[in-house]
Amino acid sequence: MASISSALLILLNMAGTLLSPRSPPATTTTVAGDGDVDFFFFPFLVLYKSGRVVRFIGTDTVPATTTDPATGVASKDVIIDAAAGLAVRLYMPANVTTSGGGKLPIVVFYHGGAFVTESAFSPTYQTYLNTLVSKAGVLAVSVEYRLSPEHRLPTAYDDSWAALQWALQNARSGGPDPWLSRHADASRLFLVGDSAGGNIAHNMAMRAAGVANISGIALLDPYFWGKRPVRGETNDTATRRWRERTWRFVCDGRYGIDDPVINPVAMARGEWRRLAGVRVLVTVAGLDGLSARGRSYVEAVRASGWGGEATLYETPGEYHVYFLVKPDGEKATKEMDAVVAFIKGEQVNTALRMDAWTG
Repeated sequence: MASISSALLILLNMAGTLLSPRSPPATTTTVAGDGDVDFFFFPFLVLYKSGRVVRFIGTDTVPATTTDPATGVASKDVIIDAAAGLAVRLYMPANVTTSGGGKLPIVVFYHGGAFVTESAFSPTYQTYLNTLVSKAGVLAVSVEYRLSPEHRLPTAYDDSWAALQWALQNARSGGPDPWLSRHADASRLFLVGDSAGGNIAHNMAMRAAGVANISGIALLDPYFWGKRPVRGETNDTATRRWRERTWRFVCDGRYGIDDPVINPVAMARGEWRRLAGVRVLVTVAGLDGLSARGRSYVEAVRASGWGGEATLYETPGEYHVYFLVKPDGEKATKEMDAVVAFIKGEQVNTALRMDAWTG
């Protein structure tokens, strides 16, 4: 959820965070001669029965930069599959000299936007990745996956998986991309994503068992839901019904609201052992309607016998993906430091509320 003014984002967050039930979909409304509305996904887009999609937010993009003035990070865009529209933006920190022979950890990043908006090329994600890459000293691969409703799920999952495989193939076998082939260390792989991107990162880790050795997974305010409320989650019928409807819209009904792709908490304990990686970081914001589900995710993986280390990082008094809205704020800086520490294998340490354990 980026490329919007901070004031508008804060207003939308206060109105109900990610998927607001306050503006139900119109099914017969006519707007400016465009025909009947099939679905109004507030605040992101409207889908007309003609098939035309109009997005209201998350459409701005910025070019890659040879050198970011603030961080010195360089970025470039690479097309993986032109026919499918699959591409990535790569980020390289300044002065690439490390003790590992010039090799850097890889962060594969999946942007948020409820699966229906935003881009790896948006100004907000450009700012976030420049900062992360600079502070963590990593090579980042930010994935431009296709969006719903033009491409319903599982397209975003399939694109994200293809991009992950592409990155690993280049890093492992000296592929055609020189940044990855020369500088990426495939043995130090992290999957990171915010909101819908956190959902994607989890699902990629579930798919990667036996395929990739993942060092860690960072789910930032991840988008998960389910039929029955978890502890601390709203019981409001209208809210829950609306979030089910928006999920059906995103996936065209292919996955139920309790399918593990959207509700991993419902997985059997043994299924968690498929989760590739030895460390998981989940961040939640105290005023986010999705935060209870993020906490339950950590509780579930802890109780599953998975065997890795799970860390919950909570920021009180903030809304969904606040760190994108106010990236220079004190709380956002502390959360960035926590993500960086996680990637570096250091203790996640902050003055804000934090819980850590080994499951």
